[in-house]
Amino acid sequence: MPPVQTMNWVDFDALRGETDLALIPLGAVEVYGPHLPLGADGIATSALAARVAERVPAFVAPLIPVGYSTALDDFPGTLSVRPSSLVAYTEDVAESLIGWGCRRILFLNGHAGNVPYLNELARLLESRHGVRCAQIDWWRFIQPLVEDLVESDLLPHGHASEFGTSVMRHLVPEHVKQERAIRTPPATKDPFPDFPRPGRYRALTETGVLGDGTVGTAEKGAETMRRAVDRVVAFLESEAFRAVDGGQDPG
Repeated sequence: MPPVQTMNWVDFDALRGETDLALIPLGAVEVYGPHLPLGADGIATSALAARVAERVPAFVAPLIPVGYSTALDDFPGTLSVRPSSLVAYTEDVAESLIGWGCRRILFLNGHAGNVPYLNELARLLESRHGVRCAQIDWWRFIQPLVEDLVESDLLPHGHASEFGTSVMRHLVPEHVKQERAIRTPPATKDPFPDFPRPGRYRALTETGVLGDGTVGTAEKGAETMRRAVDRVVAFLESEAFRAVDGGQDPG
């Protein structure tokens, strides 16, 4: 299915008879190493949404491109919105789709900074409308799916590292400057990583990379996307994400 912004209203209306599912991709605009585009998170989730909708009928919402990225704003090009702005805008988009009959909302989220706010929004929408909501945290979501593809010995799922680079080389090779890809270990070691604390990303890396971007390949990116689509489709077709009977609060 095409994204809703490219549909006409007649086809949009007809799709309402085929599905109650909406996919809402979200991203960020932030440093992603010297070799990858600032919008990598949204590029990945937009592609995921499009490929899932080729297999499962769904409304694909326009990308919500800018997320909560203040920890990275020491780097040129990083954009950020307040959590309240992110939630309000996403809530309005979701409620518009709910108004047209969508009873299942899957947020395809490409940015870790958005995760807690989308969790709260999902809970609110379920309580208010009796719909079913879920999200994926893209770069964490893919990790167990690609364990056998890992080659790097340094944070293969770090920032703009092996798999970030691989996915971008597959999806938008024209926007990747692979000759700039580098390997960057964390500048400091945290003896208490189990205690999340606010911090500045530049304290960890001067390059915007955490890991090894030099080993990213388009082939690994293509396989990552294929496995991710399979996993999302399996979830969408499962009882775990059925619509709530009678529009009741799913609890």
